[in-house]
Amino acid sequence: MQFTTLLKTLTTATALATLSAVPMLASAQAYPTRPIKIIVPAPPGGAIDIIARVVGDKLGASLGQAVIVDNRPGASNNLGTDVLAKSPADGYTIGIVGGSHNINKFLFKNLGWDPEKSFEPIVYTHEVPLVFAMYPQIPAKNLPEFIAWTKAHPNDAKVATSGRGSAQEMAAEMFRIASGAPMLLVPYKGSAAAHPDLLAGRTALYIDTISAIQSQVKAGNVRAIAVSTRKRAAQLPDVPTADEQGLKGFDANTNGGFLAPAGTPPAIIAKLNAEINAALKLPDVRTKLEAAGIEIQGGTPQEYAAVIKSDLAKWGKVVKEAGIPLE
Repeated sequence: MQFTTLLKTLTTATALATLSAVPMLASAQAYPTRPIKIIVPAPPGGAIDIIARVVGDKLGASLGQAVIVDNRPGASNNLGTDVLAKSPADGYTIGIVGGSHNINKFLFKNLGWDPEKSFEPIVYTHEVPLVFAMYPQIPAKNLPEFIAWTKAHPNDAKVATSGRGSAQEMAAEMFRIASGAPMLLVPYKGSAAAHPDLLAGRTALYIDTISAIQSQVKAGNVRAIAVSTRKRAAQLPDVPTADEQGLKGFDANTNGGFLAPAGTPPAIIAKLNAEINAALKLPDVRTKLEAAGIEIQGGTPQEYAAVIKSDLAKWGKVVKEAGIPLE
C-alpha cells in the first residue's frame, strides 16, 4: 500500500514538473514573437558596434523579427553592461561586449554585475589583434630594438593607452611587465585622441587595435613593430608577433561576444547561438568584419564561457602585478 502511494506521488510530481516545463518549452520554440534588442555598451563605430549591426541584420532576416541596436556607452563600458545584466531574461534583450568585460571587475568597485554570474554566454564572436605602432623617427626596426631604446631614453619612453580598463591599457601594462622597459603610460580617450600625439612624436608607442591603426601603418605614418596575439594578424601578415620577438607567451587582444542576462532559457540561448554562428559564416558578413580588422570566431556557449574564465585569470594577474588600484 505504501509503495502504491509513493508511486502515485512520484508519478504526480513528474507530471506536474513536465506540465510546468511545457510553457517554457513552447515559449522557446515560438521565440521570437517580437523585436530583439542588442545592447552595445560602447559608441557607434567600434568593433562590437560593427558586429552588432552586421550580425543583427542577418538575425532579423533569419528570425523574422526586427533587431534593434541600442548603444549605451559610458563608464568604461560599464553602463551598458549594467543595463544588460538587469534586463529581463527572456531573450528579447541581449548584448555584445568587448575586452573590457573581463577587465573591469579588477578596476572598479561595486559594479553591480559579475562578468560570469550575471550573464549567459551565447557565442564568442571575435578577436581584434593589437598592433605595436611606433613613432617612425625612433631608430628601432623591431620590438627588441624598441625595448633597448626605451632603456637608453627613459624620459622619452611614453606609451599612449586608451584609458582605464581598455584592452590597449592592459596590453601596455603587460608589455611593461614582460619587457622590463621603463615606460610611462599616458592615457587618452580613445584612438582618435591618441593618434595626433603619436604622429607628432610626443608619444613613442601606441598599442592600438588593427582596425584603428592600419591606415596609419599603410601610409607610413607609424611603424608596426609587433602584433600582440600568439599568431600573426591576417591583415598585417609580415609583422611578427611579440612572442616571436622574445616575449614568450605574450598574448593580448580585445575580444568578446554575445551575452544574455542570467537565467535566459537554455533553448533560447541555443537558438541564438545557432543563428549567430550561421550569420558569422556568411561570405558578406566575413568580408565586412575582416575588412574592419575583426578576426571571426564562433563556437558553443561553453567555449565562450571558457574564454571569459581564462581572460579573467589573465587580466586579474596583470592588474595585480601592475599595482593598478580599484576605483
